[in-house]
Amino acid sequence: MTVFNPFKKNRRGPDMTTPEIDPDTHAYAQPSGDPLQSTAAPAAEPLAAIAEQRYAELEAKHTELADTYLRAKAEAENTRRRADEDISKARKYAIESFAESLLPVKDSLEAAIAMPDAKVEQVLEGVHATLRQLSAALDRNKVLPIAPPAGTKFDPHQHQAISVVPADQDANTVVAVLQKGYLIADRVLRPALVTVAAAR
Repeated sequence: MTVFNPFKKNRRGPDMTTPEIDPDTHAYAQPSGDPLQSTAAPAAEPLAAIAEQRYAELEAKHTELADTYLRAKAEAENTRRRADEDISKARKYAIESFAESLLPVKDSLEAAIAMPDAKVEQVLEGVHATLRQLSAALDRNKVLPIAPPAGTKFDPHQHQAISVVPADQDANTVVAVLQKGYLIADRVLRPALVTVAAAR
């Protein structure tokens, strides 16, 4: 007859097993269904999945940035090449507008030469017309004359003194212009040749 012993009852609950003693180490052996082991293994899986997803995102971002860099580099290279071409064309054809404006002057001179029997009045009239054409061409291309009136203070940047003469005006002022000078924009193309009043 089996005697009921209440102390042998499994007090861990109806769904849990009593730990067994290892005969070699005399220690409790962990059951195969230990809840500590069952929760530790699945925890590593979400971390690996998150790391793999993050790596994929970074790799995609790297690819995108590399593509953007290559496009920007190509665009900068194209811009530099176009700028070099524009500079080369500007240097090569810079005189184009000026040369075009001088063609009517050449036409007038050739027409005058083609009339060897023209009267002096006709030749003089043609010369004045040609001079007006030339002056207009120079004006359009910002080639402006330097012709200071008498009494203008001598400017060594725009005037070149040929001689110093006695004159009834302030010293170091222009007395007469012997040859006009010219500016191209703000730069002196040729200084005006002038005489300058001497000190009294």
